[in-house]
Amino acid sequence: MTRRYWNINLEEMMKAGVHFGHGTRKWNPRMAPYISAKRKGIHITNLTKTARVLSEACDLVFDAASRGKQFLIVGTKNKAADSVARAAIRARCHYVNKKWLGGILTNWSTTETRLRKFRDLRMEQKMGRLNRLPKRDAAMLKRELSHLQTYLGGIKYMTGLPDIVIIVDQHEEYTALRECITLGIPTICLIDTNCDPDLGDISIPANDDAIASIRLILNKLVFAICEGRSSYIINP
Repeated sequence: MTRRYWNINLEEMMKAGVHFGHGTRKWNPRMAPYISAKRKGIHITNLTKTARVLSEACDLVFDAASRGKQFLIVGTKNKAADSVARAAIRARCHYVNKKWLGGILTNWSTTETRLRKFRDLRMEQKMGRLNRLPKRDAAMLKRELSHLQTYLGGIKYMTGLPDIVIIVDQHEEYTALRECITLGIPTICLIDTNCDPDLGDISIPANDDAIASIRLILNKLVFAICEGRSSYIINP
């Protein structure tokens, strides 16, 4: 795997609040190796270990992107949704940021059918054909299109299962994680002190409640993906 310098520094992570974990009563004992202290009833994550794991994750996505692999970023809670969409669009990744519909990956044939329907409806709307239908029919199809845009808009160009899935908040996105585990799809998970670090292939210990923390972690991964994609374009 290619080793590169990703400019991950502890001061930057401190400012983003990456080190703040959950309350000491809401923790997973398996996170103990990644916790350095307790302050005012809150666990504090060891940022040196976070930096090391994040660097390993950046190496992994750079290497994968340089070989043309496809990524899916998942993060559906309100604090993560906008950052997930922006990061995915910047790196030309697929994403789910509203709600994980069970079976998106494990029932891929059904997902493909939904995506074809979505693309067909978008084309019908673009061509103005929906407006030529009876009002009731047009309204029904527009509602369906809006629903598909909300939940599948970020994967509308996905033609097969992703090679790597990046999950923001393992606890929140447990269903998506289980689907990846079932299918053997490698995962990179942002995990807080209430998570199980053994479930993901690479688990990055970090605050999953602060927007600044989520954005910082995603920005580092996205930068590595973009660098990898540039390498792939230059040396296909």
